[in-house]
Amino acid sequence: MPPTLASLVHHSALKLTVRAGEEHLDAPVRWAHASELTDPVPYMEGGELLMITALKLDAEDPEAMRRYVKRLAAAGVVGLGFAVGVHYKDIPDALVAAAADEGLPLLEVPRRTPFLAISKAVSAAIAADQYRAVTAGFAAQRELTKQALSDGPEGLLGALAGQVDGWAALYDASGAVVATAPEWATRRAARLTSDVERLRDRAAPASAVVAGAEDRVELHSIGTGRRPRAALAVGTASTLGTAERYALHSAIALLTLTTERNRSLQAAEGRVGSAVLRMLLAGEPDHARTVAGELYGSLLDAPFRLVVAEVPASAPEDGDPFAGLTDAVESAAARAGEALLVVPYGERLVLLVVDGGAGAAACVAFAQTLEAGRTEAPEGAAGDGAALLLGLSAPAGPIAAATAYKQADQALSIARRRGRALVEHEDLAAGSVLPLLADDAVRAFADGLLRALFEHDATGRGDLIASLRAWLSRHGQWDAAAADLGVHRHTLRYRMRRVEEILGRSLDDPDVRMELWLSLKATSSGTE
Repeated sequence: MPPTLASLVHHSALKLTVRAGEEHLDAPVRWAHASELTDPVPYMEGGELLMITALKLDAEDPEAMRRYVKRLAAAGVVGLGFAVGVHYKDIPDALVAAAADEGLPLLEVPRRTPFLAISKAVSAAIAADQYRAVTAGFAAQRELTKQALSDGPEGLLGALAGQVDGWAALYDASGAVVATAPEWATRRAARLTSDVERLRDRAAPASAVVAGAEDRVELHSIGTGRRPRAALAVGTASTLGTAERYALHSAIALLTLTTERNRSLQAAEGRVGSAVLRMLLAGEPDHARTVAGELYGSLLDAPFRLVVAEVPASAPEDGDPFAGLTDAVESAAARAGEALLVVPYGERLVLLVVDGGAGAAACVAFAQTLEAGRTEAPEGAAGDGAALLLGLSAPAGPIAAATAYKQADQALSIARRRGRALVEHEDLAAGSVLPLLADDAVRAFADGLLRALFEHDATGRGDLIASLRAWLSRHGQWDAAAADLGVHRHTLRYRMRRVEEILGRSLDDPDVRMELWLSLKATSSGTE
């Protein structure tokens, strides 16, 4: 604790006497300063014990003393020491009354007590308090280090909460709560997610203070890179003192060290993961499993999904475009205790996530957020369109990894064509191929294939397009197709021969029939 007026009054060597303001003797003293100026306020910072002899003051003038004391109190002066036996035998009643009215402690300083002795006493007390704070800080650092080494971040948070007499919480890169101490703080920490997300958008190191009705919370980013790797929240009833501040900075340093060490380990794991992925795609699942070991082995023991992500060509270059997706999926998988493989693959990012797991769900949720942002953006705005494109394979195992990659690549291609953030291969297999015909290249092919028939019909010499459509829709059944058209079946046969003559293709070829049917669907006439 810093020195207070009460501690100075109880200092046996100073012999100070309280003449007014006894109720405010618990005020901490930042410094003791002597000044005979009639207005020393411009030179005060607040928290001082001002010592005077009233050399230039009319201390017996009640009105002058009221103005003098009021200005001192407004400037944050915590006490007034008056030396008796110098210019005044006793403290004038006008000054005593003004100090009492303002509630400003007034201390009588005997002639045999020099102001320097009071300054030395204050200085010694401040130094002792700082020494205690530093000693307590070192002790806290040892305890925090011990807990971090033995129990990890959870143990460190528990020790930190005890040191600051409050609570502490750790957030991952996505802003989700990883751990809290004590446990009751979990709900309080969860309410700060939006504040943590705003802190995450600032370059590290960053900090913020959130003052609420319940407590005062300090937020600090963790990590040395441009993007914070985590965040620490500390909630207390009041502003942290020196010792508590030492403990907080020690915790930040330890968590940063742990985070950076984890990042180095993650880089090594990434190289292993890259080797595992390339072996899987090369059709060497046994070798991949051997290299994966315990690190990724559990991922290969159950069905997984393969995700391929890429950045649209129109997207602006701004840092790591995959950082948001990586943070979201890694955080979700870590909370669920799932294995996860994230590998940069050329200009793409490939992820192997547990089928039906938290990582896969995080991919879908991330894409939905992108879609929502695109939908809400004003028409023609720069953000119009998905900022990231994802293709998701069907569930697969190590033997079918290459097939899963092809499925994800196909789904990604459709996402690119449609401007969608995410397309799942299963949706393509379960849906219809007809929406794919909206592609400009397919339309151009269809128009070219059917142009001669359209030109023929335009001359009014028959309706070959309608006849071809009816015949194909009836699977080549002459009577049924002729009935649909309201013509004789011989007429329909003649028209189909004309189609073959004009196109130079045989309708007996199933590939020709398929191309013609899809072309009819792709053209504007065929899709009405």
